Amino acid sequence: MQPRLAVITGGTKGIGLSFSRRLLSVGYRVVALYRSDQESAARAVKELGDDGFTALQSDISDSAEAFRTIELLLSEHGTPHVLVNNAGRNIDRPFLEMSPADWNQVIEANLSAPFYLTRVLAPAMLAAGGGSVVNVAATTGIRPRLNGANYCASKAGLLHLTKCLALELAPTIRVNSLIPGMIDTEEMNTRFRTDEPEFRDRLLAEIPQGYIGSPESMADALEFLVSDKASYITGQKMIVDGGQFMW
Repeated sequence: MQPRLAVITGGTKGIGLSFSRRLLSVGYRVVALYRSDQESAARAVKELGDDGFTALQSDISDSAEAFRTIELLLSEHGTPHVLVNNAGRNIDRPFLEMSPADWNQVIEANLSAPFYLTRVLAPAMLAAGGGSVVNVAATTGIRPRLNGANYCASKAGLLHLTKCLALELAPTIRVNSLIPGMIDTEEMNTRFRTDEPEFRDRLLAEIPQGYIGSPESMADALEFLVSDKASYITGQKMIVDGGQFMW
């Protein structure tokens, strides 16, 4: 029998790459979808090889392209046991300066794309006996921030979509959300200026565990959520944040 398949959006860099790396290490085949960053995709293929790992370019925020991609994926790779909706987009603006395009691009990437992929894959997963869907949300889906109305709304919607899907796809498919706190990625370092001691110390003071998490800590949580050890967990949000928010 072939190893189980996992589909991971945004799976060629950052936290998504740690997901790809981890699920490969525990025996999954992985198809990592990416939108446009060819360099990151090439680095991921070089690191992970092509034995069990495939990087596939697609703009899944476009419904027609998402449906074409999934049809291709199903025909060439089979039905996934795991779907990780990890890819996201962030366009920060003050609300009164936010354009309809700023709103739509973020909503489409962060909320519509998980709907499209899950909607097309769920019937095949149900027919194959089930599996697990993990939606990567954000703390700002619970607590808002300035200049991020589009992003916060998209992630709040994703949290509620997770619960709705958990209700409707149970008991065959489990659906949960995974929420990163401060995780050591290039994007986080740029946003929070963690290379500068003043800003790093201020951030660490907010985290009871006293350190910034690694992408591997997110992969630990994902490995658990998709495993049989989490068989009685669905419709939940797991926050990996060192105690920073405690929601």
